[in-house]
Amino acid sequence: MTVNPGAAEAPHRQIAMMLRERIRRGEWGPGERLPAIPAIALEYGVAKQTIQRTIDQLRVEGVLITRPGSGTFVRGTKRRLNRLSRGRYGAQRGYHADLAARYRQHLLEVGHGPAPHDVAEAFGVAAGSTLVVRRHLVRTQDVPVEVGAAWLRPSDADGTALARAEVFDRPLYQEVEEATGRTYTTATDQITARLPSRDEAELLQIRPDTPVLVLMHVAFDQRGKAIEVSQAVWPGPVTQLTEKYQIAGERPAVPTDDPDLALG
Repeated sequence: MTVNPGAAEAPHRQIAMMLRERIRRGEWGPGERLPAIPAIALEYGVAKQTIQRTIDQLRVEGVLITRPGSGTFVRGTKRRLNRLSRGRYGAQRGYHADLAARYRQHLLEVGHGPAPHDVAEAFGVAAGSTLVVRRHLVRTQDVPVEVGAAWLRPSDADGTALARAEVFDRPLYQEVEEATGRTYTTATDQITARLPSRDEAELLQIRPDTPVLVLMHVAFDQRGKAIEVSQAVWPGPVTQLTEKYQIAGERPAVPTDDPDLALG
């Protein structure tokens, strides 16, 4: 565990690689605090400023999280996004107990607000139109992993529990279906990457230059009309997308010795 000053890789990057490997081996587990910067600097024989750059890099990568006044901690394992938003509906449209056990959603705000451009476009209304919004923060192992919002039409939500700061003991879509009499039939998911807003960075406890993944989820009723638009923002370095699907077998009628097919 020594730094090579003559290597092409900068010292703080060399140390980051070594700390990353020590975390992978389990020397520090999720939620455990690392030694103080002066101690790490002494261990590797470098200046404290070098270790600070190392910590900054690992924070951007999502490996570490710094809590003012407490120290630097291992952030934890990556959040796996299995099949995007499909997991929110659970098995056979029931309560997804597995997700509920691992992730705790905290309601931050409920009220009326102007629709952002992309949300307004999904609803087919003008940007800035008033919609009902329910904002939330999701934590796992006391670490924030998601900040998001669900947008609804006032004509659907006003006068119901959807427009009040009430916490439900079942998925939101079930509340919407009961309140509106409309059924969720199809949905689209679109995922993009960008830098976080100031509020998002503060809530997720990440640096402003840490990329985030943004999921736009639009659910439609049986008439093809948007019933809910949800956005979820995740720290990019600690989020991974997993898709599991079947691959079609070879079609028996297609000859395998066709040279044109071999080129494909």
